[in-house]
Amino acid sequence: MDVSAQIEAVYDTLRRRNPGEAEFHQAAHEVLHAIGPVLTAHPEYADARIVERLCEPERQLMFRVPWVDDQGTVQVNRGFRVEFNSALGPYKGGLRFHPSVNLGIVKFLGFEQIFKNALTGLSIGGGKGGADFDPKGRSEAEVMRFCQSFMTELYRHLGEHTDVPAGDIGVGGREIGYLFGQYKRITNRFEAGVLTGKPVGWGGSPARTEATGYGTVFFAQEMLATRGQDFDGRRVVVSGSGNVAVYAIEKVHALGGLVVACSDSSGYLVDENGLDLALLKEIKEVRRERLSAYAEAKPSARFSDRGSVFDVPCEIALPCATQNELHQQDAGALVKNGVLAVAEGANMPCTPEAVEVFRGARVLFGPGKAANAGGVATSALEMQQNASRDRWTFERTEDQLAGIMRQVHAQCRASAEIYGGDADDYVLGANTAGFRHVADAMMAQGVI
Repeated sequence: MDVSAQIEAVYDTLRRRNPGEAEFHQAAHEVLHAIGPVLTAHPEYADARIVERLCEPERQLMFRVPWVDDQGTVQVNRGFRVEFNSALGPYKGGLRFHPSVNLGIVKFLGFEQIFKNALTGLSIGGGKGGADFDPKGRSEAEVMRFCQSFMTELYRHLGEHTDVPAGDIGVGGREIGYLFGQYKRITNRFEAGVLTGKPVGWGGSPARTEATGYGTVFFAQEMLATRGQDFDGRRVVVSGSGNVAVYAIEKVHALGGLVVACSDSSGYLVDENGLDLALLKEIKEVRRERLSAYAEAKPSARFSDRGSVFDVPCEIALPCATQNELHQQDAGALVKNGVLAVAEGANMPCTPEAVEVFRGARVLFGPGKAANAGGVATSALEMQQNASRDRWTFERTEDQLAGIMRQVHAQCRASAEIYGGDADDYVLGANTAGFRHVADAMMAQGVI
């Protein structure tokens, strides 16, 4: 059987064994259909069934999370943790609290995390978790009770050498604090390295909050530099207005770019003068309001609940909201308006059809497993600090982050040249480089 037939057989089996998990199928399809040249060059991977083993999580956890709301009513949610691959280190990946969370979503995120974590060059495996709980509109007491119930089940599967969760959508410093407090209460150990994304005052890393957004911009900056360009004076559109988006905007402004639009689930905001970051943070991080509140406060801004933020003309686009938010027609609009580069700040925000539009138009395209690796990279730096009982400065951590993103970028280009000949093919480069790291470790450790 030739390599392409082997890959198709693996993918067909994956779809049959994981029915109804469209996002997981999509993530696996991208990886499997990129690594053909690697399998051709290394037939020993096929002999050891590396691909088949990679596609099957080492462990999948699904559990009930009962809690009591402020009215005294018992609520029941579902919790998940998929420990996908530990060949390179303890499972590492965030927890997502959002009504859309299901096993397929968590598996897609965990599968992506394997290769993203491998690209950082740090000793971390891939995993992901979460719950179909929505913290929006819940009181502090309700969020605390939910987190405590969630951790009461999950704690037995965690440990700084086993599985180290962090935050994701719906899980910020507040939720990490409640989760850590319950872990400490149950285990009677202040095991700082068991969760990352902690506040700086008790074991967190400076720059962790900013890391994913900053890292995406650093990666985009490296892509632009290959064509003698940078952010200075460029129009930029960022989708989302959560943690990743806010700090991507902050770093773009620091590099001289002008972010003119962002979005949330209610619509998108345009401010031709450049987004007022202080006002945006006030509305989103303090008042927790919709973007329409920004337009009400700023005469220069307009808010729209129709169309797409990607309709706004720009030279650089940073999709930083959620999976499959940027569709083929959005990609077409961006290309028509002259976009130079797209870097994914979220996990798989571009549909496969949109990615093909960008690649066909020779737009610089940084896939999420490379472009948004800054968050997990800084989580691993937080683990280093926890292990040594040390605390770095913000500047030292940011310098380390920038260095890691440069190294991720260089790996992608080098691997793309080896396996395809086109250094600008970051999709091929990210998938093949990440796969090689994990496959070699799995080969060395035997059939486990």
